[in-house]
Amino acid sequence: MSVNRAQRVDLDVVTDLIPASSRVLDVGSGDGVLLELLQETKQVDGRGLELSQRGVNECVARGLSVIQGDADTDLKFYADKGFDFVVLSQTLQATRNPKVVLDELLRIGNRAIVSFPNFGHWRVRFSLLIKGRMPVTKDLPYSWYDTPNIHFCTIRDFVNLCEELGATVEKATALDANGQKIGLSMPWWFWNFFGQQAVFLLRR
Repeated sequence: MSVNRAQRVDLDVVTDLIPASSRVLDVGSGDGVLLELLQETKQVDGRGLELSQRGVNECVARGLSVIQGDADTDLKFYADKGFDFVVLSQTLQATRNPKVVLDELLRIGNRAIVSFPNFGHWRVRFSLLIKGRMPVTKDLPYSWYDTPNIHFCTIRDFVNLCEELGATVEKATALDANGQKIGLSMPWWFWNFFGQQAVFLLRR
């Protein structure tokens, strides 16, 4: 089954951060697109955790080792440093307790990779300021009443959370609306305003 990456511009960034043959846990595997990509291009020893039965079924159909579980409650069953990398891709905002989940990622993996939509992006601010409504964008495609996202954050918010947890940001990338990387020399406020999504590589 081929990997459809058309709507996930963060996938290549995440993949580039992971060396070949790494042990990887993909938390919130969805339909398995990322895990399949990692196995095809990096030959990782990959495992996955996915909340929805439909997602698990799609992953298994791809030949992936993914089990059903909840990031908010089931990460505690994984051993300390059991994986080289733990990935949480476009899922943090859908967890009930993002701080606890991130803390668990840092415990389980030697490195944690987290990608998320940036609620501080100028289009989001514009929608709230001019329209007075919760935004609907390519990276935030749901209406307020049916969204799975319950904890929106900005890039600045996430950096502050990392500091609270004693996590070191080894690498960070902000992506604009076209999936292009924003210059590394730019300050956080610039990333926070123009970055539509972000990818962080963390360790503790």
